[in-house]
Amino acid sequence: MAAQRASILLVYTGGTIGMVENPETGALEPLDFNYLQDNVTELRHLGCDISSVEFQPPLDSSAITPEHWVQLARVIEANYDKYDGFVILHGTDTMAYTASAMSFVFEGLSKPIVFTGSQLPVGKLRTDGKENLITAIEIAAARDEVGRPRVPEVTLFFENYLMRGNRTSKISADQFSAFESYNYPHLAYAGIEIRYHDAVISKASMGRTLSVRPHFDPHVAVLKLFPGITREVVEAVLSVPSLRGVVIETFGSGNAPMMPWFIEALRAAVARGVVIVNVTQCVTGYVDMTRYETGVLLEKIGLVSGRDATTEAALTKLMYLFGQGFSSEEVSHLMSVPLRGEMSLDQEMEGFSREISIYRR
Repeated sequence: MAAQRASILLVYTGGTIGMVENPETGALEPLDFNYLQDNVTELRHLGCDISSVEFQPPLDSSAITPEHWVQLARVIEANYDKYDGFVILHGTDTMAYTASAMSFVFEGLSKPIVFTGSQLPVGKLRTDGKENLITAIEIAAARDEVGRPRVPEVTLFFENYLMRGNRTSKISADQFSAFESYNYPHLAYAGIEIRYHDAVISKASMGRTLSVRPHFDPHVAVLKLFPGITREVVEAVLSVPSLRGVVIETFGSGNAPMMPWFIEALRAAVARGVVIVNVTQCVTGYVDMTRYETGVLLEKIGLVSGRDATTEAALTKLMYLFGQGFSSEEVSHLMSVPLRGEMSLDQEMEGFSREISIYRR
């Protein structure tokens, strides 16, 4: 018996990928997704039933807000039972933030949600958009030997590589290989065929009931340390009256200045109920607050180790947890616990460093 055709919903939020060139004027115009398969004829050969939904108006990704994350989550929730997988077309600048946010929203997810986009519009001859779109749809439709979704989690596909959404960062403004997952192996590589790295794809939610909680509290901030950072800058960030959480980007494995005023500013913020998460500025590696005296002191005054989480994941996780109504004490605890594979446990970190070398470009 022939296998049932997979049904895929494309959700176009905006971004470069959704533009085509007017053959008469040469101007870039939004693609009419009602006639998507007329514009990208290769989609007819994928063996999928493809439908589409568009944000009106389409958004430049720099304009994305938590309210748009809620809108996107509601679209997927409303269509979850109707489709086998979802492909989200999104501008590249904030795609890693949105993919991270969506990973936390969907608890018990057992269907693929694949983010993709492009550096050049679909209407350009050298576009990367068609390949990214076609492969993302193939991944969203992929099934294993017993008919289950091959990648039942929130992911991001770009330039041959499939990555866990909440492990990605945008690394280039002008190269086709615009995203990387530095601290977690790629989930798949798309060459002549798509090779899945099944050992690192999460299947933990298969068979569970989906729970969608699209609520975010935006009262968070990022504080990036640098040599010579002044007391005025630190206190200006930490003393914001409505502030609930901070991602502090420290040096190396979690080091920071030892000036008394700096330590006291952190201590006072924590005492006020602000959750401060320590992530490293380095693109690879992780925070270990037991390695040096500075880290030990930061942990003692109440900072939470973000381990190997990206800034994007740590920030959106804070927004998500506070949006659920958790107290500062509960958020502080949950920020140290992997909820959707956004950070590694201690025993995983060294193993992943070896795995990554195999699956990195």
